[in-house]
Amino acid sequence: MKYLIFMLVGIFLASCHPTVDKSEEMDLSNQKVLFLGDSITQAGQYVGFVEYALRKQNPEDDFDFYSLGLNSETASGLSEKDHPFPRPCVHERLANALEKIKPDVVFACYGMNDGIYHPLNEKILDAYQKGILSLIEKCRETGAEVVMISPPAFQAYAIQKKLRSADAEDFSYRFPYENYHQTLEAFSQWLRLGLPQEVTCVDLNTAMTNYLIEKRKNDQSFVFAKDGIHPALGGHLFMAQELLKGLGTNADLLAQENLADIKKDELYQLVEKRRQLRSRGWLKYVGYTRGKVFKTDSVSETESRASELLKEIDAIN
Repeated sequence: MKYLIFMLVGIFLASCHPTVDKSEEMDLSNQKVLFLGDSITQAGQYVGFVEYALRKQNPEDDFDFYSLGLNSETASGLSEKDHPFPRPCVHERLANALEKIKPDVVFACYGMNDGIYHPLNEKILDAYQKGILSLIEKCRETGAEVVMISPPAFQAYAIQKKLRSADAEDFSYRFPYENYHQTLEAFSQWLRLGLPQEVTCVDLNTAMTNYLIEKRKNDQSFVFAKDGIHPALGGHLFMAQELLKGLGTNADLLAQENLADIKKDELYQLVEKRRQLRSRGWLKYVGYTRGKVFKTDSVSETESRASELLKEIDAIN
């Protein structure tokens, strides 16, 4: 089968297609930067942490981030049977987002929903690959640089009573396959090895999986996501740190032990408040479908309030 062959040749391909060249830092200052993804990116705290760290370390630069993750979304276009409505697909809103924002850089983090919580099979892998490659192509057609982020780790040990074995009749986000991490790991391996050479991949899944394994050696209760899927604030901090490291940027500020101090920092509070404001406003301005259509005609009020918050940010930074 296609995905089995891919897994077997992965080691060879890894030597031909490095994930990230960390010798060169990606400069996100003075550019429009769009973040796309599912509910994890809609929560978006990792985006706020990234912007906070960049502003803290580069107070003379400007950063223009648009955090437009959407709950339930996929790149694959797949949806499990018992989802309350067909899962939205990023391709339903991608053209509008690119046209309205005109980003210079697009970050995309998909995969957690794309396997629809099933064991890996050829149909699922093929749909994911086609969806991601189409996303990359459409972004690059506008001149935007693309950074793919592999999905966060699925933490089955957090939801043992909800898991289903491989011989179950069906699977969903409510009752995931017990080894769903294998599906996400296959997605992540393909992202590392199968993307166009000019596309950067930050392999969050491997980094988070390894970190969790080490932490749980001494503390079996440790998780980033109590529901197995959605990282709490510490998980978002880890995501942001790995993203900055993957881009060749100093990420020491975002170490786990600094979380309490970061939360108290007025700069972080303002950056996060502004991120949430713009996320809500731009998400509806671009438009999306989740069972029904959500669309607004203007983002002027959002941007007016965002400009006031930016003045406060500049004043203290």
